[in-house]
Amino acid sequence: MKLSPCPPVEHGADGRVPLKLRRVAIDTWRENVAYLHRDCDLYRAEGFQALNKVEVRANGRKVLATLNVTLDPRIVKCDEIGLSMDAFAQLGVEPGHPATIEQAEPPASIAALHRKIGGERLTREEFHAIARDIAEHRYSKIELSAFVVATHASELDREEVYFLTEGMIAAGQRLDWRERLVVDKHCIGGIPGNRTSMLVVPIVAAHGLVCPKTSSRAITSPAGTADTMEVLAEVELPIERLQEIVRAHRACLAWGGTAQLSPADDVLIAVERPLSLDSPAQMVASILSKKVAAGSNHLVLDIPVGPTAKVRSMPEAQRLRRLFEYVARRLGISIDVVITDGRQPIGQGIGPVLEARDVMRVLQNHPLAPIDLRQKALRLAGRLLECDPDIRGGDGYSIARDILDSGRALEKMMALIEAQGARGFDPERAPLARHRFEVTAPRDGVVTGIDNLQIARIARLAGAPKVAGAGVDLMRKLGEPVRAGDVLYHVYAEYPADVEFAREASARASGYTIGAPHEVPQVYVEF
Repeated sequence: MKLSPCPPVEHGADGRVPLKLRRVAIDTWRENVAYLHRDCDLYRAEGFQALNKVEVRANGRKVLATLNVTLDPRIVKCDEIGLSMDAFAQLGVEPGHPATIEQAEPPASIAALHRKIGGERLTREEFHAIARDIAEHRYSKIELSAFVVATHASELDREEVYFLTEGMIAAGQRLDWRERLVVDKHCIGGIPGNRTSMLVVPIVAAHGLVCPKTSSRAITSPAGTADTMEVLAEVELPIERLQEIVRAHRACLAWGGTAQLSPADDVLIAVERPLSLDSPAQMVASILSKKVAAGSNHLVLDIPVGPTAKVRSMPEAQRLRRLFEYVARRLGISIDVVITDGRQPIGQGIGPVLEARDVMRVLQNHPLAPIDLRQKALRLAGRLLECDPDIRGGDGYSIARDILDSGRALEKMMALIEAQGARGFDPERAPLARHRFEVTAPRDGVVTGIDNLQIARIARLAGAPKVAGAGVDLMRKLGEPVRAGDVLYHVYAEYPADVEFAREASARASGYTIGAPHEVPQVYVEF
């Protein structure tokens, strides 16, 4: 493409060069990206380099962004500065608004980052500075990756984990509900289905406890709590609206990305996902910083253990438990860590619509409600209810069961859905993806193994969570007898290409092992 020469730039009264802002419709996954044309006179004159950090100012606001350079005027013209969707939204202006760009100062904490890369121990002040620079988008993706790898390779000691967690909390806003007891429940993840939070929250809120549940979207799983709740109601709530809902209904089930709670964690997650790194230090800092920032002071933490879970052995689970308990104690949070059975998915459906169907069936006491999801949610809710000093230890489970069986939990959930903006979901006519195929048992026997990772992978290849109606619907669980040709699970996909991706993956490895009854692995459970 032959390009017309760019006109010379004119400096403004303050010496800066004004360019026109352009919204570039590229989703850069939480990274602020700026775009300049290569032949822009400013680009040549100021010595900008691709992938450097720049500061874009407009409307009295500023955004730090990573610079990308383009040759195509259809992306950005010579007199324009382009911004990715998230970055553009932060400035709060219309396209064409004048803006200035200049090179950003290096992060103040870069020396501390280099020390951590070298394996040195960092101080509280250094971790606070790193968290602050990350939250302010002063680190490039390369520098973020270096930090994630460094904290993974040279494992942080427990005090360093506390310093990192404290710094991540300080870098964002912190909610204060002005309540003596604010509870939450969290699972470290790695188990498909397992949508217990959407049951625990209405149960404990119906009892009267405050439970402001802010959740993430899926990172490597086929659905997160926010993805599943979004099938039922709006989850991207302004912080003011979120606070109104919690004060009116004692709870919420919202996406945490709009609340600026531990924003450094949101940035780090975007790097950890493609690297497939989830170190114990980062996990503890991520979870506890989010809970403290959300105003919680009592937490029940679920650590599933199983051959294909995040945590594979009981000794590993106990080490992780001790680290959570140490950091939580330093932060002033009461934590109850529960080690649970992670040998297989929890519930029947895997994917936003299928998991929403399971949740609503449990709340409705439907005869087809998955028993394992119901029982696990009741036990976790019971542990959380026992934070209430008016409840005797051991009585939580029966109280949770009464709240669920009486319909009070369903009533509370429907109130939350209405308050957040109901989407009219009917679990008996769930809007599943158009295409379906079955995966069957290759021989007679019993189900002796279900690979959490492979089942999650198949559901993602089918389109979940981006396609809400895509996913896997399980027909058999561990220990159940099967005959050759029996259906193990259904796969739902919206697009023919996704059908083929999922079909090929399930043909290579179905995720199920069929064997003899004595081959079923032992149960890891603390309930």
